[in-house]
Amino acid sequence: MTDKTRLILGSGSPRRRELLAQLGIVADDIRPPDINEDPLKGEAARPYCVRLAREKALAIPAEPSEIVLSADTTVALGRRILGKPADAAEAAEFLTMLSGRRHRVITAVAVRKGDQVWERDVVTQVKMKNLSNEELNAYLASNDWQGKAGGYAIQGPAGAFVPWINGSFTAVVGLPLAETANLLLSAGYPLYKPAS
Repeated sequence: MTDKTRLILGSGSPRRRELLAQLGIVADDIRPPDINEDPLKGEAARPYCVRLAREKALAIPAEPSEIVLSADTTVALGRRILGKPADAAEAAEFLTMLSGRRHRVITAVAVRKGDQVWERDVVTQVKMKNLSNEELNAYLASNDWQGKAGGYAIQGPAGAFVPWINGSFTAVVGLPLAETANLLLSAGYPLYKPAS
């Protein structure tokens, strides 16, 4: 193994970069993959999320010595997958459906080195309080829903809408840190370097 193992983050998400920084990791390069993220007909949320994380990891060009990290976060209400809303009207529809109910946030992580792929997925139960029209409209006006699965981000203003979660907070944000650290270690990434 070379002195410096290069880590490629297969995601353009600033939240995933911030979460990696909590582990003391700065990716050597960021290469967001260009893949079709539409669910297959009849595909359930968890297999969908796992498939996307794996497809993203495999779609990113990398040297055999480079480690690629990719992830996908999906919000599921029953059997329905709530992706990133196309516009404010769809964000309002998603948030209205989630209001006062429990839902699942699934984050799947895939780490690839050469032909080998290590994977984990984490399911977190989240409860959203009943949203008033004022809360909903103020949140939509903030534009914080843009680019967020389910139309909200727990680490933003919508955190005030979530009184309860059961599972991994960092997975809901977009990258489960404990599981990601274990995957990187499995792939040979030197996570804990001795102080020089």
